[in-house]
Amino acid sequence: MAYRCLEAGCPFLGYFCRGVRFIQPIISALGQKLNSVTVAGLVIALGIIYGDIGTSPLYVFTAIINGRVISEDLILGSLSCIIWTLTLQTTIKYVILTLKADNRGEGGIFSLYALVRRRRKWLVYPAMIGGAALLADGMITPPISVTSAVEGLRQIPRFAEINQTTIMYIVLGILAILFFMQQFGTMNIGKLFGPIMFIWFAMLAILGLSHISDDWGIFRALSPHYAIVLLTKYPGGFWLLGAVFLCTTGAEALYSDLGHCGRGNIRVSWVFVKSCLILNYLGQGANLMTHSGSVFANEELIQKAHFLVTYPSATLLQNPFFAIMPDWFRIIGIVIATMAAIIASQALISGSFTLISEAMRLNLWPKLKINYPTEERGQLFIPGINALLFVGCSGIVLYFRSSSNMEAAYGLAITLCMLATSMLFANFMVYHRVSKRWIYLYLIVYLTIELSFLFANLNKFPHGGFVTLIVGGLLFLVMYVWFRSRKIKNRYVEFVRLEHYLPMLQELSNDMSVTKFGTHLVFMTSANNPKEIEHKIMYSILNRKPKRADIYWFVHVEILDDPYTCEYIVETIIPNEVIRVEFRFGFRVEQRIQLMFRKVVEDMVLNKEVNIVSRYESLQRNNVVGDFQFMVLEKFLSHDNELPFWERVIMRAYFFLKEISLSEERGFGLDPTYVTVEKFPLIVSPISHLRLRRVNHDG
Repeated sequence: MAYRCLEAGCPFLGYFCRGVRFIQPIISALGQKLNSVTVAGLVIALGIIYGDIGTSPLYVFTAIINGRVISEDLILGSLSCIIWTLTLQTTIKYVILTLKADNRGEGGIFSLYALVRRRRKWLVYPAMIGGAALLADGMITPPISVTSAVEGLRQIPRFAEINQTTIMYIVLGILAILFFMQQFGTMNIGKLFGPIMFIWFAMLAILGLSHISDDWGIFRALSPHYAIVLLTKYPGGFWLLGAVFLCTTGAEALYSDLGHCGRGNIRVSWVFVKSCLILNYLGQGANLMTHSGSVFANEELIQKAHFLVTYPSATLLQNPFFAIMPDWFRIIGIVIATMAAIIASQALISGSFTLISEAMRLNLWPKLKINYPTEERGQLFIPGINALLFVGCSGIVLYFRSSSNMEAAYGLAITLCMLATSMLFANFMVYHRVSKRWIYLYLIVYLTIELSFLFANLNKFPHGGFVTLIVGGLLFLVMYVWFRSRKIKNRYVEFVRLEHYLPMLQELSNDMSVTKFGTHLVFMTSANNPKEIEHKIMYSILNRKPKRADIYWFVHVEILDDPYTCEYIVETIIPNEVIRVEFRFGFRVEQRIQLMFRKVVEDMVLNKEVNIVSRYESLQRNNVVGDFQFMVLEKFLSHDNELPFWERVIMRAYFFLKEISLSEERGFGLDPTYVTVEKFPLIVSPISHLRLRRVNHDG
């Protein structure tokens, strides 16, 4: 048995393995020095991972004060909730604890799932829920961030009369350009993200500091006492958690982008980011305290008669974030805010591409076409997901129209993702034998916090929260169908001992009366045991139409729990007649089977383990290499099935998804000119009782 690594000397895989060889030292370095901090790493972290949470000051206080009387209890209480949410949820849970769960330097909910999936089979469900929620979040973050920034134009006298429809068209235009540019990658413009976000956070801190003097008593909000008073005594205070939660919606990105930045860079940069955020929130709060007794409301609320009866002196809500800007700086501030919102959107879009690529490798999503627009690590583009996100974002803008309406829907889905991460991380702690009392403490604290946020966010359901839940639910359904259908199929896949068929394969290979199908015949097999093979493969070779070949190759792909492993094992079952190749890939490695298989054959030829010269006499004399033909057995659902109703629905949905997704040969990176597709009926539950009676013909 030969065991080798694909990265070693590969003329055929030059451009592929160059990327893998570039990544491997980085992964090793991250594994050894994950706590190392560099100036470049800090700038990259600012540009990549803080877009979502960094733009939250644009809309958090707008959601809190909309339609409520400005009072000390409201401002100090909500501000205290914001500070302690950022501390407990973002700092302690994600920055301190969850970042420890790195999978060879990689983070994110699917990386965490890959670490713990062998503990409990049901852990796939929180992983799928979390993944679907993150993708749904990717559809609402760009609209709310960009819309909140563009709406700042109304606070400039020249644009004070701009209507919401015009703002909506501007937002749609920005989003259209953003999604169109995804196909070209962000390698060049991405270098500006870090410096721009540094300017953004510095601006947040300076603006906040300039207004803290409006009310020095705002520092009382640092005490959790005011948060407790708000939640327990303020009328409807508990439901304000739905608005407060907006300040931490980007926390999951800190973990998802662990591999891009490193744990040390994230932790150090978070100190700067959190300080800037809290200073800005304190400044907004101090400025609002000067309007004590006032009521601000958005257009939709002011137009309601019962609201005007209750608050006849209510005035149109102006965004508290733009209100703390000096008049001369406001246009500059809006431009910087819009750029920060675009960067936040870009981070969510790129994160969605990475998320789906991991889901595909873990067999939790239909195979889709993946492009690599640049050689930069982590740069990938999935046209199907890009189109899905663009349609989703545009639909959100057209449906909700204003950022205040989007705030009413935002946050409900992401709470489910945070709950899923908590469950997976608790299992990670069990796996690493952490004391039970710490595990129970973690679960009690964070399930209490996140379930409170979930119940508070449920208040948003009739106000638009149902949209994100429907989107997230549909995405989860796709994952569930793909995962569950595979389980149903595997129940009925019949494996046979390969050794029982070896004599027949040898006889067929040497039977000159049978027309040769190909010199080398390559079958993809799902058999994990090297001594077994699917019965349908043997049936295809021996029964359906005898396929004579000089050498039969059986190729198996195993997806590992770590991200970037790229290696293979060769087992020569019968020299120069039957050979099995097993590829072992990390869940982030692109499966380019044909390219990699060519490298395997080249290595075997150099080691004189196989003779690939054609066995046709005329070609053999001239050392012409024989042809390689890949066989793909494409399954279709046979009518000869007797499935339960729910499983029949799942299988029909699976084959529908299969029709609109990437074909198996393209999913494995095979050149169609070297592939033969053979249709094969999938009978997962044969009909056992068939009413058919023979009658004699009288006559």
